[in-house]
Amino acid sequence: MDVAASRVLTFTSEGTIYRDEQDDFGRSVRPEPVEGRAGWIKAPRQHGISLVTAGRCQENLGCDRIAAVIAKATDALGYWIALSQTPGLGAARFRLLESHFDGDLESAWKARRGELRAAGIGGGVVKAIVEGREKVSPDGELEKLYRSGVAALTWHDEEYPRRLKEIADAPPVLYCRGTLHPNDETSVAVVGTRRPTDYGYRITAELCAELAARGVVVVSGLALGIDARAHQATVDAGGRTIVALGNGLDMVYPRENQRLAERIVNEGGALVSEFPLGARPEASNFPRRNRIISGMTLGTLITEASETSGTRWTVYHALEQNREIFCVPGSVYSDASKLTNRLIREGAKLVCEVNDILVEIGLDAAVRQMAMAIDDSDGQQSRIAQDDAPDDPDEADLLRHITHEATHIDDLARLAGRPITEVSGLLTMLEIKGLVVQAGMMHYRLP
Repeated sequence: MDVAASRVLTFTSEGTIYRDEQDDFGRSVRPEPVEGRAGWIKAPRQHGISLVTAGRCQENLGCDRIAAVIAKATDALGYWIALSQTPGLGAARFRLLESHFDGDLESAWKARRGELRAAGIGGGVVKAIVEGREKVSPDGELEKLYRSGVAALTWHDEEYPRRLKEIADAPPVLYCRGTLHPNDETSVAVVGTRRPTDYGYRITAELCAELAARGVVVVSGLALGIDARAHQATVDAGGRTIVALGNGLDMVYPRENQRLAERIVNEGGALVSEFPLGARPEASNFPRRNRIISGMTLGTLITEASETSGTRWTVYHALEQNREIFCVPGSVYSDASKLTNRLIREGAKLVCEVNDILVEIGLDAAVRQMAMAIDDSDGQQSRIAQDDAPDDPDEADLLRHITHEATHIDDLARLAGRPITEVSGLLTMLEIKGLVVQAGMMHYRLP
């Protein structure tokens, strides 16, 4: 077992710090107590020990020393978690508590009934908060996080997904196993039926591979069928994918996708959930989970879904969140395409290739520029070696616009300022000479 995969510091309310090592899926391997103070932080393995707290507190340290910087929100993280589990205490009421108690969630958790009512909280929710104190222990919640290797982010944390923070009913606390990145904003949700046809499997895999090649993060729900295919195709293509689950992160549902979930985390992706550890995958959780999928992304792609598919909930949430809707058309005789075909009639963007998505959300130029700026390991631009440049000046000119990231032929024509028919002929010659390869769906890249 690779015990050097990651290191975690956990701070208990008694003031004990545990220096720990975890396996690749975040499970505790060797806890060791050290001196310290209360709080909780996690150190991802990618950058030595990068201490990231739930209070926007971050400091990169060398592996030869242990240090901790704990922000105010981190000290109160247990109370955030405890309050977020209160039935009926949604985002709006949670903000009322924050405002009334000046961000001091410990005081809110311990407040008397009258103080809670003065904050604008109704009687039923006040009762639930008071009763919750006997069922939920803030310190106990932190300990459970430690044992499970799961991080908890509040909506004030820098690591909390920015687009998700923008929606009206953003979860106050988001649990995460794995790593979240700022570039996760460049993401698209891919969802659909649990019983796809071969056509649905194929087009999902092709589009997700193309999105991955363009540096777009794929977000889905790990369900059997289209969701799992989207995740699988993305990691197979070397891309990054995020899973939003409808249960606590101490388990994976469905169990059939346990290995896929582990691979996603091991290869730099993440599992996220608004549900606390121990929460079971109840049917009522999934419609709410779907708003996380759509809320984290620029738009939602439905590749195949029937009229009765749970995908409808993701569409409803995406529309409420003012996100784009993309649909792959299917046979009029196929029940599996009834929803997508109807949504296209009602105004959803028809998708036949990945550029239909990228153009609509303004990522075609941005992703292309990002790819062109990527340097190789020697610090040189990722271009074809000068010695291998073609003799034909037109071919050489077109080749200047091709990188290791797949680019659509239409984009190449615009970049080169040449007619599409001429570019097509030049690409054919470059492909024959082995200087470019077709990545599928009229996309070309360097070999």
